[in-house]
Amino acid sequence: IQSALQYQRYPSEALQRQLGLAPGQSLLGIKVNVMPFDYALSFGGHSSTSHNLLAGPVEDLMLNVYWTPNSRQLRIDFDANPACYTAEMLDTHQRRFIRFIQVLAADAMQPISEIDLLDADERHRLLIEWNATKQDYPSHLCIHQLFEAQVERTPEAQALVYEDQTFSYAQLNARANRLAHQLIEWGVKPDARVAICVQRSAALVVGLLAILKAGGAYVPLDPHYPNERLTHILADAAPNIVLADAVGQTALGEAALAEYTVLDPTILPALPDTNPSVVGLTARHLAYVIYTSGSTGTPKGVMVPHHAIVRLVINNDFVDIRTDDRVAFAANPAFDASTFEVWAPLLNGATVVVIDHDTVLMPAAFAHTLCEQRISILWLTVGLFNQMAAQVDTAFSQLKALIVGGDVLDARWVAQVMRESPPEQLINGYGPTESTTFATTYKITSVPETNASIPIGRPIANTCVYLLDAHGQPVPLGAIGELYIGGAGVARGYLNRPALTAERFVPDPFSDEAGARLYKTGDVARYLPDGNLEYLGRNDEQVKIRGFRIEPGEIAACLIQHPQVRDAVVLATGEGSDKRLVAYVQAEADEQ
Repeated sequence: IQSALQYQRYPSEALQRQLGLAPGQSLLGIKVNVMPFDYALSFGGHSSTSHNLLAGPVEDLMLNVYWTPNSRQLRIDFDANPACYTAEMLDTHQRRFIRFIQVLAADAMQPISEIDLLDADERHRLLIEWNATKQDYPSHLCIHQLFEAQVERTPEAQALVYEDQTFSYAQLNARANRLAHQLIEWGVKPDARVAICVQRSAALVVGLLAILKAGGAYVPLDPHYPNERLTHILADAAPNIVLADAVGQTALGEAALAEYTVLDPTILPALPDTNPSVVGLTARHLAYVIYTSGSTGTPKGVMVPHHAIVRLVINNDFVDIRTDDRVAFAANPAFDASTFEVWAPLLNGATVVVIDHDTVLMPAAFAHTLCEQRISILWLTVGLFNQMAAQVDTAFSQLKALIVGGDVLDARWVAQVMRESPPEQLINGYGPTESTTFATTYKITSVPETNASIPIGRPIANTCVYLLDAHGQPVPLGAIGELYIGGAGVARGYLNRPALTAERFVPDPFSDEAGARLYKTGDVARYLPDGNLEYLGRNDEQVKIRGFRIEPGEIAACLIQHPQVRDAVVLATGEGSDKRLVAYVQAEADEQ
């Protein structure tokens, strides 16, 4: 008994030390401390007066519940750690708590989950004020129509640069038109899918434009992807026509291409170079289908219409693209960052500079090319940003805008860039493929502290975001909720996946627009007091490594197909640029 008495009281400080928790790391979070004091204490017949002075140190937030002396009135004190809460935040918590008690007192039988904690002011701020992003943009026009209008305005202006090749707007338009007329002759119509497997080059941009001009939707294939993945995407997208250069044809293989009509966009047909006209084509038709990771072992195609892309690149509220800008096309063409890199310059009269695959993978050569080509606007994945920041001292100082996204930013590398090679604007961009590249952005204006969390910001133009609980209700300011994205950038859905589309693309209950939908991201976040969003991770197993969305279950499903493997678990280990995938496999019982 005596040996057990040492554990009759176990201070949280002792437990924190024994668990090896870092100073300031909370052990239990918010606590409710009910203290049923007996105030009627007497000592040998002599009465006493009791006072509650202190309930102990508070790591986070503590609600102390007790009765006051000589009264039947219940008292509730809110004690908060000032390092975690401001006086305003604590006051907000108290107002919500009082509202909760009042509603519960009025109807004690209602489920707690259905009680709305938001008052009218907070609801208006979260749903309307912070989503007031409406901006004018040509939502009724297709991408190629806007490009053709730019050709009319500035036919001789430089539109595209690739190595020693330069094309004016008129020249690029003429080349794309010749290819588009061929595609129309071969039966391409609105919403028809045309696969394109071309190395990053001038021919790739010509091919993308030609597909849109013919009324089709392009399905970009990366020639560096495994053949099995390329074959699956071809089978799922079911295009009648494949645009492929020599590199793309080698990657796909003769067997895969045997059943398709194949056209090499580097060889232009002898057809008219006038703008084609496609009857019935509108901005609601598909512009592209891009394939992302899938939890069942197969990638899924995201269907994006013209107007969603136009909203991204024109009057977008996060970067001003002018005719003298030069935008780098450095992303994988099958990655939706290329949406911004190609169409932002071409629809704003600027120049798209195509940077080949090998150069992007060599930081010193990439930095040299950015300077040599006078790049003013650059998009990078977080992984590539970290690599450039670590190896090249002056990579970004000439940039007007550097947009970084695809994963969580590491404050250490951000601080280094802001100190040593700051661009005019450094922007943290967030957005899944299903919301057309970017949904929110945050402009970083100062050097962050070492372990700071970089916000993902506020919604861009014509976009709305909501943080909702498991019942689809807005969570209070500062609370954690799942991020839902609405507005003009929401994709049509997943190709050939109606059940998954219905699950992830849901009706928007906060919009008056008929048919408005929200994309359910699976990302969790919270609002900071200034209205910026802080990304906190996932509510499922999906991870991001070097900008790629990865479903560990997809890899595990592949491993289990091996005859020697009975079961498998895949985990992402490490942080930031050190993050990697590790698979653990269990052999069959009789496997030696």
